[in-house]
Amino acid sequence: MVVKSVDGRELRSFRFKDEDEGQEVRAVERRILLETLASELPPDAVQFSSKLAKIERSETGKTLLELVDGTQLSAKIVIGCDGIRSPVAKWMGFSEPKYVGHCAFRGLGFYPNGQPHQPKVNYIYGRGLRAGYVPVSPTKVYWFVCFNSPSPGPKISDPFVLKKQAVELVRNWPSELLSIIELTPDDTIIRTPLVDRWLWPAVSPPASAGGVVLVGDAWHPMTPNLGQGACCALEDSVVLARKLVGAMKSGTTSVEDALRSYGSERWPRIFPLTIRANFVGSLLQWENPIVCSVRNNFIIPKLVRLGPILEHTNFDCEPLQ
Repeated sequence: MVVKSVDGRELRSFRFKDEDEGQEVRAVERRILLETLASELPPDAVQFSSKLAKIERSETGKTLLELVDGTQLSAKIVIGCDGIRSPVAKWMGFSEPKYVGHCAFRGLGFYPNGQPHQPKVNYIYGRGLRAGYVPVSPTKVYWFVCFNSPSPGPKISDPFVLKKQAVELVRNWPSELLSIIELTPDDTIIRTPLVDRWLWPAVSPPASAGGVVLVGDAWHPMTPNLGQGACCALEDSVVLARKLVGAMKSGTTSVEDALRSYGSERWPRIFPLTIRANFVGSLLQWENPIVCSVRNNFIIPKLVRLGPILEHTNFDCEPLQ
């Protein structure tokens, strides 16, 4: 990992193995991850682009789902893994995720003849503004630009406008970042407000209600400052699958008990991670020039140690079978 200032000066470089033998970074394109997971299922098991229009519980205890295309489903178990704006979470009584004060542009730079960057995570820190990039394949480089904003602002879908705004924010920053942004295809660039939801004990609803349970961002949206959003969703999935399999095999544990056990086990990990990600983001988005100077010239070069910072990534899900 390499950390730079906006003028390209290297503030610090790390090798993850030197900081913690158990650490590594694997950048994976989301599309590839989803396709890989889906390929392990029977061909007709996944129906994409199926938006939920209505959800309710029947008198028999089953959950009734109605999709926007009119399809109606009746299910004993519903796993709501439908993202930050989850209609399932809303139905269960969860509050809307809260805007944290900054937005992010994100995209995938495409190099048809091969990207030139080393397999390193690169961060660039400015004042109230930061950026980063990391190769995700021989031809693609993921990048982001995160900036402070008092409000989420209007939704913009025009890729030309999005790219122009992103470039304007970092126009005088290192040229390699600008090059990656310029080489980003229109269909991969997005702008999103960063949000999270803090699952306060005794205040937030439980992760499950009857045969309905939440997973990933639908339950615990968090800011991307620790890089743990998708990771936690995968952890959720592993734990939930084990709980359900155990209930089905034992015959003595009900599905509802298994879902409650899943929520109880996952909450102690999810809640502090959400808060920590929020706190780290606030620190990285400092605007005060004196504070930023101290950060760049003292805190990052002399004080930061990756081992303690990355301790949260050490989750052992045990061998998958």
